[in-house]
Amino acid sequence: MEWALVFDVDGVIADTEALNARASVLMFQQLYAVRVRPEDFRPFVGTGDERYVEGVAEQYGVQIDTEAAVLKRAENFFALLESEPLPAAPGVLDLVQAARGRPEVGLAIATSGQKAKQFPVIEGAGLRLEWFDVVITGDDVARKKPDPEIYALAAARLGLAPGRCVVFEDAPVGVQAALAAGCRCIGVSGTVAGEELAAANLVVDSLSSIAFGQVEALARR
Repeated sequence: MEWALVFDVDGVIADTEALNARASVLMFQQLYAVRVRPEDFRPFVGTGDERYVEGVAEQYGVQIDTEAAVLKRAENFFALLESEPLPAAPGVLDLVQAARGRPEVGLAIATSGQKAKQFPVIEGAGLRLEWFDVVITGDDVARKKPDPEIYALAAARLGLAPGRCVVFEDAPVGVQAALAAGCRCIGVSGTVAGEELAAANLVVDSLSSIAFGQVEALARR
């Protein structure tokens, strides 16, 4: 293996962010009788399931049981997902299949979300976990994005220098984490505006707009 593609899940493999916010709004109503707004969650995208709900609770001055809130949010998410299946984001399957055809290219997933929530999203998008050389979730790390731990761990498990890993991220904290780990990073706008991802090595509106050769050139730069 000479270089690798490393994918975040929410907002990169599938456009889950709107569903995440709806599930969370519903959770606050159900457990705490508090009305929050979907946009309240935007600053906490990519920070992990616990911080995602804690951050909004702090904004509203609500004391929550984080474990119960995360579980209820996941329950709501799966109920919504069952009625509204999420396909893979444009371009994801093409990049993954191109990499699978190249023995010198590795594939990894690195998400701050919990395994129980992320695996159904990955598989529901038409991807198979066995296609990936490394899969890391928030259950595997002590510190969530923007801390670089998850991407440093991904590179180590791939057996590559971080600079040979190209990370695909949709959140500013994810871009920050990837760059702090020493990885290359492609920001995918949609969850947030492209300007908020400007620190990335490259920003695209969709993964369908980037050629595999461009990704390789970034990894080998």
